[in-house]
Amino acid sequence: MRTATLAGLAAVALPALQVAPALTVLPGLRRRLLPGLHGLGAPERVALTFDDGPDPESTPHFLDLLAAHRIRATFFVLGVMLRRRPDLGRRLVDAGHEVAVHGWTHDNLLLRGPAGTVHDLNRAYDLVAEVTGRPPEFFRPPYGVLTGATLLAARRLRLRPVLWSCWGRDWTATATADTVARTVRAGLGGGGTVLLHDSSCAAAPGAWRAGLAALPAVLAGCHRRGWRVGPLGTHGLSAR
Repeated sequence: MRTATLAGLAAVALPALQVAPALTVLPGLRRRLLPGLHGLGAPERVALTFDDGPDPESTPHFLDLLAAHRIRATFFVLGVMLRRRPDLGRRLVDAGHEVAVHGWTHDNLLLRGPAGTVHDLNRAYDLVAEVTGRPPEFFRPPYGVLTGATLLAARRLRLRPVLWSCWGRDWTATATADTVARTVRAGLGGGGTVLLHDSSCAAAPGAWRAGLAALPAVLAGCHRRGWRVGPLGTHGLSAR
């Protein structure tokens, strides 16, 4: 009887441990309890981050714009995208940007088992390290959904999970430069982390153009408020 009871408890507890971290996708809860995961850093700084690349159609345009403004950022890359164009990964590093892990594919990790999650994160980590010549430091899961297996794998790889404090909703078919800039401004404060996308591989086709067009206004707004924009590595992230 006791063996059966313990087995029953395990059958409930293990899925709960896998799913419970997904609650960190809620921004209010995350900001209060886990400011580091929320992307909060030094109040005079703003971290600029991009997801889903590198994409030969769009990433070079972001690199050119950032170079024109002398801004460095963090690019959370997908393994499948980096494998197709490792030259773009090397170009990111050569331009002074930080390359981080977004996973192997853009799948919701709640829909993957622990073994598959660990395998995919390991191979994404190894590819980033091989292409860029340096081990990545940060990890952001697709859709911002963390699981128990993800956290365990990230810890073993010494990857720090970081989500975001504001975004531009630049993945939608109706996004424009104005809507993206206004959405970022509405959620951004000193010490925040901005999420944009340098690829539309998991979004409406061509949606990246709205984020690119909004970027000058976003950078100008940060400059007016005295916030220094840069990558996560110089952001002074909270320890929690």
